[in-house]
Amino acid sequence: MLESQLELVTEKSRYGLVTDIQDPSIYKRAVSRFRDTKIKLPKFAQLSDPQTIPAEVKNALLEVSIDSAHPLNLFRVHWYNRLGSRSWSNLPDYIELPPELTGVEARIVLLFGDRFPMIRAHKVLAAYACLVPRVVTGQFDPTYHRAVWPSTGNYARGGIAISRIMGCRGVAVLPENMSTERFNWLEKWVANSDDIVRTQGSESNVKEIYDMCRELDQSPENYILNQFSEFSNHIAHYQISGPAFANVFRSLQKVNERARLAAFVAASGSAGTLGTGDYLKDKFGSKIVAVEALECPTMLYNGYGEHNIQGIGDKHIPLIHNVLNTDLAIAVTDKATDGLNIAFNTEVGQEYLVDEIGIDRTIVRQMEHFGLSAIANTLAAIKTAKFLDLDENDIVMAAATDGADLYISEKEKLLSNSYPSEFSLANAKEIISTYWFGADTSHVNSLDKVARERIFNLGYYTWVEQQNVHIHDFELRRKSSFWDQLHKIAPIWDELIERFNREVGIRF
Repeated sequence: MLESQLELVTEKSRYGLVTDIQDPSIYKRAVSRFRDTKIKLPKFAQLSDPQTIPAEVKNALLEVSIDSAHPLNLFRVHWYNRLGSRSWSNLPDYIELPPELTGVEARIVLLFGDRFPMIRAHKVLAAYACLVPRVVTGQFDPTYHRAVWPSTGNYARGGIAISRIMGCRGVAVLPENMSTERFNWLEKWVANSDDIVRTQGSESNVKEIYDMCRELDQSPENYILNQFSEFSNHIAHYQISGPAFANVFRSLQKVNERARLAAFVAASGSAGTLGTGDYLKDKFGSKIVAVEALECPTMLYNGYGEHNIQGIGDKHIPLIHNVLNTDLAIAVTDKATDGLNIAFNTEVGQEYLVDEIGIDRTIVRQMEHFGLSAIANTLAAIKTAKFLDLDENDIVMAAATDGADLYISEKEKLLSNSYPSEFSLANAKEIISTYWFGADTSHVNSLDKVARERIFNLGYYTWVEQQNVHIHDFELRRKSSFWDQLHKIAPIWDELIERFNREVGIRF
């Protein structure tokens, strides 16, 4: 049944949906390279449930830094890492924001993405998921190909980390105006400075990234791994992130058996993380909320523009976004995320929350693990709770995709431009009152059938007209059965990973 459904896709290799070996000679070279570099690949199932990872791997990891380009760190590409530890826990690290901080009765719960290895952001999971099926099906040759990672930041960094571990060259393609911290990290990790390709613009300029990839694709050694159209990105979050969030929810449900998972919230970006929402909706019936910047409200208003909520590249609808399964679209202004980045990460802002609002200092210090898109997700979760009139038994979940340490330069820039003398208690109060406690139900759209079809159709102009996706493949995504079949591919890839590992022959 799965194979017959996949046969309906006219260009399986283009979207990363191949489930058999394509080129035996490439496959053999990959096996040889991985044997020489002592690389063993984790299965999707192991990253979904790290307790199934062999004890000898766990023990070996106790000697490996979480930030090193060590092959064993592939076994850390999951949600169960612990802050400041080389071991992992039975439950992902998360935070529940108290009602006195959120201003809503509903429970707002976020899992921390900065616990992931090497890049301290969850996009390294997407990078691994996009490359490994290409390797074990004999499509990607690590002895020849350069892996090209188009991104607005974290996916490109994740791709470079995965490429370095796998002994191949990686190329990061990202807008020139992304945070300084992203480029500083890349400069330390790439093999050659030419492997950082800066495109015009900033967060909203995704088409310019695609145009550069089209140019790079002219060289046969370049292998484009486009997170916006690689369905393995969606599959990984469905199969790995979904169960991680579900485990946290079930732990909360043990304390309150009346608890309901009301919604999962994620910025659109590549739409990979939204696959988590598809899993949670299947299991618990929760709503899926897609977030974007008010300055570039593509889903909400078919709008355009430029913004600074880094990590949610837009002005198009990703091919891997299961739009017809999405329930709400919400816009958040970058004025809020920029301002709150200052308020949460300055002493005066933290003191206001502790002394004036009465928030526990431990909770306030945890906000340092919220980057710009994490703040956007949290604001959207609060708006969701207000819009749906949720109560104390309702839980809204989201991802804190990365931490504030990636945006120190953005904070300093805004402080210098807007508060050249000092950032005062009054300034902190104004920002938090306006953008945090003032979050309301404006710019929220509950998507009915017409609205979903409108957003789905908008993707035509990017994918069919600009990127030459076959109209049949584009239309196939309307069917829920297509997505159901996608979610059955991971076990087949796991079988291929097992076979590949056997042939590599690395033991721990």
